[in-house]
Amino acid sequence: MGTLHGIDLTLALPDKAYKTVLKAQMERLLELEQLVYQREVPVLIVFEGWDAVGKGTTIRRVTERLDARGFKVLPTQAPRTHEKQRPWLWRFWMNIPRRGQIAIFDRSWYGRVLIERVEGLTPIPEWIRAYEEINAFERTLAADGAVFIKYWLHMSRAEQLRRFLLLTADPEKAWQITAEDWEHHRKYDEYLAAVEDMLENTATNIAPWDVIPATDPNYRTFAVLRTLIMRLEHALGEEVSDWSKAEKAVTKLDGALAGVAHA
Repeated sequence: MGTLHGIDLTLALPDKAYKTVLKAQMERLLELEQLVYQREVPVLIVFEGWDAVGKGTTIRRVTERLDARGFKVLPTQAPRTHEKQRPWLWRFWMNIPRRGQIAIFDRSWYGRVLIERVEGLTPIPEWIRAYEEINAFERTLAADGAVFIKYWLHMSRAEQLRRFLLLTADPEKAWQITAEDWEHHRKYDEYLAAVEDMLENTATNIAPWDVIPATDPNYRTFAVLRTLIMRLEHALGEEVSDWSKAEKAVTKLDGALAGVAHA
C-alpha cells in the first residue's frame, strides 16, 4: 500500500470551530510573514493536488489577510514556446523569491513527474531523471537558506466525480471543468501511482510533503494553515503554536459524503 492509502479523507471541522480558529491562524500567519521579511528568509510554498480539489480556493484563503507586498502567487501552466527552448527547470528558477519574500506555486515543477508522465508528454528516461533534478534544485536553494513547504491536497476518485458533476450542472461554473479534466479523471489510478512515486522520491528532510485530506473544505484550510504555521515557526526558531483546541473539534463526515470520501 502507498503513502496515500492510510489518509483519512472523512476528517471535517464544524463551521463554528473553523471560524474561531481561522481568525487566530490568520493573525499568526501575518506575524510570521513579517518575520520572514525581517529575517530575509526566502520561502517557497508548493500546492499540488487533484483537479477540483480546491488549490486556488485554499491559496486565496491562506493569503487573504497577508501583506500583499510580502508574497506572490505563481500559477503554473504548460510551458510556452520560448520556455521549451531552455532546460525545463529554467522557468521555475526565474520565479525564485528574493530573500524575505514568499512564493506560492499553484502547481509547480512537479508537473514533470505527474501530468507530463501520465500523458506521455515527456519521455520515460527524462521524467525518471527529474526526481533527482528536483531534489538537487531544492537542495541548492535550501543550502542558500530557502524554506520549502509542499502540499498534496488529496481526495478520492468518487469525490472528484461528485465535484465535477456539481460544477458542470451550474451554468456559471461549468466552464471550469474541461475535456482535459475529464480525461485526467478517467486516468485517476494512473495519476495516483504517479503521485505515490512523487511522494516517495521527493520527500526529503529539507523539503518534506504534507498530505492534506481535502474532502471537507473547512478541514482542508485548517490543516494547511496549521502545518504552514508550524513549519514557518520551526524554520524561524519561534515557539510552536498550540491548535489542540481546534483539533479536538475535528469530526468525521457522515452519510453519503463519508462513502464518497473513501471510494
